Amino acid sequence: MGERLMQKNVLEQLTLLASVIKWTCYASVVGALVGLGTKGFLDALAWTSSQYGRMPAYYLLLPATLLASAVLVRRLAPDAEGHGTEKVIEAVHQRMGRIPLMVVPVKLAATVITLAGGGSAGKEGPCAQIGAGLASAFASLLRLNDVDRRKIVICGISAGFATVFGTPIAGALFGVEVLVLGHMFYDVLFPSFVAGIVGYHVASQLGVAYPAHVNASIIAVSGWSFAEMIMLGIWCGLIALLFIEAMRLGHRLFQNLHCHYALKALLGGLLLVAIGRFGSTGYLGLGLESIDAGLRGAVLPSGAAFMKAVATSITLGSGGSGGVVTPIFYIGTAAGNLFATLFHEPMVATFSAVGMVAMLAGAANTPIAASVMGIELFGAGIAPHAAVACMVSFLIVGYRSIYPSQILGMEKSSSLKVKTGKPLAQFEASTVEQEVVIPRLVARGAKMVKDRKRWKR
Repeated sequence: MGERLMQKNVLEQLTLLASVIKWTCYASVVGALVGLGTKGFLDALAWTSSQYGRMPAYYLLLPATLLASAVLVRRLAPDAEGHGTEKVIEAVHQRMGRIPLMVVPVKLAATVITLAGGGSAGKEGPCAQIGAGLASAFASLLRLNDVDRRKIVICGISAGFATVFGTPIAGALFGVEVLVLGHMFYDVLFPSFVAGIVGYHVASQLGVAYPAHVNASIIAVSGWSFAEMIMLGIWCGLIALLFIEAMRLGHRLFQNLHCHYALKALLGGLLLVAIGRFGSTGYLGLGLESIDAGLRGAVLPSGAAFMKAVATSITLGSGGSGGVVTPIFYIGTAAGNLFATLFHEPMVATFSAVGMVAMLAGAANTPIAASVMGIELFGAGIAPHAAVACMVSFLIVGYRSIYPSQILGMEKSSSLKVKTGKPLAQFEASTVEQEVVIPRLVARGAKMVKDRKRWKR
């Protein structure tokens, strides 16, 4: 009996060891492919941006660049439309990670065209979609089953996020946290870590440079700073909610226009030209200069968050291609910056940094990945502040997300009963059974007063 038990334990350990070796190999290949893909994408983006940047009013070409992006996506790969991470989440949930390989070059080209011309979008969505597309092709090459294909595609998401921002741990966590609101895929956590770390290393070795944002001026944890971070989390959660609704509104308005998609792209381009001409070109493109300025402690315009949200909504709603995380970083930085200005806080850079990750936590429903990203980008000293603000922002947003294909997996409050297991896109106010606490307390108090009067009689 003892010998049989020993054999069983040995077999169990050998099986687990074989699984670790298997997923180390698979995830390493995916990470290397994504690192190569990210390097190619960032090089193409840098070259085209430098070419357009030499022109005095490059943003005047936005109608043409958005039109080119829309035509490219519609004709060659409709799955590359919009912000790429959303399409990947949809593929993971609905098609077990099957993504056409054609999406990779089309998404790369369409996003480069959009961003180089001044469209307001991000660079993480294309990298996530490129990574997931390459991972899906790799799975097809090996003829893997659907479950393993799904895991490999999630590794592609993680590696794409890790390589574009230089945050391997946060990237891995983002890939396993963004799919289902309130749940993490622990069975994919190890390969996601491997893919993110390998992808980051490959991209770094190929020459991708990541900015160092470590902030030495961190607020000491105290009662007041703790309260401030809760307030900042509420502030960022509300702004994240406004950004989500702005994106929905932009998509719906352009979708309801009864005209050819080419005319929608031209209209979107003209609106962005107006923002660049009468507002500021700082709201166009990636907006990295404004993010860096805010993280250095410079005071940004008070309407920067709103204008960036409008520009991003127009860009992606009218046919442009790109991600949403870089705009989220911009809006979060501006939100934290404005919060510090309103409260006359001297450490503007710290509030901008916490606002940046708190905005991501709320808009994408990824508080753990956002908190870890804050640590990777700004140092361990920011951890308590980032964690509190990220969790509060995540709760304040409620059951909404910048990624409507996310599956609802938890209740954020026991007083809001919701039906889990469905995409957030199908979530409606009618599905919430509200436990109206305050009116119940008032009614209970009135009943107690009434009973007391009755006893006195």
